[in-house]
Amino acid sequence: MKNFFSNLFNRNNDPKSIISFDVIDPIYSYLYNEKSNLEFKVKGIQDNVSVNLFYFPGSLDHEEVQLEIKKAGFNNSYEVLNELYKKMNIGILSDEMIQEGLEYDFIHIQFYSEPTSDEKKFFKRSIKNFIIFFCGTNSLEINDFKILYSGTHFFDYTKGLLESELLDFNNPKNESQEIGVKNLKIVLQGICQYLNIEIPQSVELPSSENLIENEEVTIKTFEEFVKLVSRENIEDKELKKLSKKLFKNYQKDSSEYHTIVEGHFDFFENINAWNSDWKFDPEDAEYFISEMIGEDLNFDYPEETYSHDLFPYIQSALEKRGFELMSYNTNGDNYLFFIANKEDVGRILELSELTKIEIDKL
Repeated sequence: MKNFFSNLFNRNNDPKSIISFDVIDPIYSYLYNEKSNLEFKVKGIQDNVSVNLFYFPGSLDHEEVQLEIKKAGFNNSYEVLNELYKKMNIGILSDEMIQEGLEYDFIHIQFYSEPTSDEKKFFKRSIKNFIIFFCGTNSLEINDFKILYSGTHFFDYTKGLLESELLDFNNPKNESQEIGVKNLKIVLQGICQYLNIEIPQSVELPSSENLIENEEVTIKTFEEFVKLVSRENIEDKELKKLSKKLFKNYQKDSSEYHTIVEGHFDFFENINAWNSDWKFDPEDAEYFISEMIGEDLNFDYPEETYSHDLFPYIQSALEKRGFELMSYNTNGDNYLFFIANKEDVGRILELSELTKIEIDKL
């Protein structure tokens, strides 16, 4: 009887499938209540898996995306959301609902997989985007979801959303979707294992093994972290000293939180970092980042743009040099910025999870 009602009115809740509301809903709860972005390695999936909780209108509220929205022929992000709702056969927002200014969440899962037969001629891997929206099927409560799929890079995020296709994951319409759905099942199992979310016993798991590699944390883990965060601009003697101190702090009880955090700040004082107030000018960013990378950095930005709104423009300029701006999460109203090699970002985030030194991808 329970299984019958789970599938009542064609809800996306096949009790045997891992692509189901009973699996996705607790993932959403974690993203909403604990941490809105995850990046980690799943066995069988190329590179890192990226999982982000975004929302309309806030996640599309910075200037670069606003320009994308105008370019696409819309006045605001709610109009974009309504266009997506039409595509998914979800009831659109009325003008009155838009005026209320409510937030509408969605999950974006992104990873790489093997290319299709045609893609193999040009690429060694293929990007997969799954955008999950929640809805109510024959209910006033949220009890269902719809998925949009894209096999292209979202260089223009608004355009990427609008060009995504409604996915029938039970009947993929082409090879790209078929590969994507197969790997999405593995990724969802990996997410649940990574977050210690219990998967219903009725679900047929795509893999019988633990898909998350649990690395043992040793002093070597911290040595690798220090090397990557400092871009190896550190003497071997100092590397050993800092790694030993950070590992010693890691082994302390959580009740010594302040001592542990002070150790993190001491570490960043020993590498080329920039401790900034949450509100900073573009001139400050250009000066301090130039100091950190050892060369002049100038970037274009719209007038009256400050603080976190500058991130897309800073990152674009740094990417051309193979760098990325990152920050230690101070859990306060300041940033502790550092520069990483672009190719090392994924591993730094993995090591951040292992070492409990919270690093933010900006």
